[in-house]
Amino acid sequence: MDSHLEAALRRRIMDWVGERAEANGGFVHRSELLEFRIDGAKLPIIDYSRGIRNPSSFESTLSIVSTANGPYDDTESEDGLLHYAYRKGDPWSGDNRKLRNAMTTGMPLVLFRKEAKNILTPVFPVYVVDDYPEERMFVIALDESFTFMGDVREMEPARRQYALRLAKQRLHQPAFRTRVMVAYETRCAVCQLRHGSLLDAAHIVPDWHELGSPAVTNGVALCKIHHAAYDQDMLGVTPDYEIRIALDLLNEIDGPMLKHGLQEMHGRSINLPVRSADRPSREHLAWRYDEFSRKSLR
Repeated sequence: MDSHLEAALRRRIMDWVGERAEANGGFVHRSELLEFRIDGAKLPIIDYSRGIRNPSSFESTLSIVSTANGPYDDTESEDGLLHYAYRKGDPWSGDNRKLRNAMTTGMPLVLFRKEAKNILTPVFPVYVVDDYPEERMFVIALDESFTFMGDVREMEPARRQYALRLAKQRLHQPAFRTRVMVAYETRCAVCQLRHGSLLDAAHIVPDWHELGSPAVTNGVALCKIHHAAYDQDMLGVTPDYEIRIALDLLNEIDGPMLKHGLQEMHGRSINLPVRSADRPSREHLAWRYDEFSRKSLR
């Protein structure tokens, strides 16, 4: 396939993946990716059984799937880059050749992080920026600028810090969002709104705090109104999962959004994940509720 045509197809595919992820709440279903069609022709975006997708008409790899417990040693390194293991077989042909060609041409890929069965978080565009034959590893970066750096093993401290910030923004935060959305079945824990594009994964303890880990137990699915209210201490959640509304809001008279969207939530319980292991940490809720109480219940 002509390289310009292939690049145009990639852009269309990535646009579609982004739209589906936005609609779902940050993730895509495996079935959606396998049934994808473009211009009437079926073109699966991931492979049915392997962690790499190399359409026969493409000169470079289209997508890769990374999973923490997969058959290959795919790891996120301490410098914010992903080390992606060679596929089995000849390191200079087949899947490995198309990955290496993506490095040569600078073609962008889609990285899918497997969060749960049949649930994937898309991260794109990503780039193959280096090849370590002695370790049978490719290096995947989250920013095109890394394609111009040469050997990424020699990164200066400022560039390394930049890579780590990117990893947090483009790997950790989307993965956290997906895990929270899946745990809460893509619905707001306060009002049960189910539109994924209108939902956020809210941190209970902020991620800048030492307790603020990107774990499901430190998150809760909230619609954008209730997330904003939570962040501004207009809405709190007790360690017993009960909703509290700030006193000044309870006494305020305004339109139907305030009355039905916030005031009527006071005293209700949040909707919890089915799995007890995914439910909010009472310790984290207690920390956050104490902050809310000091600011909003006096």
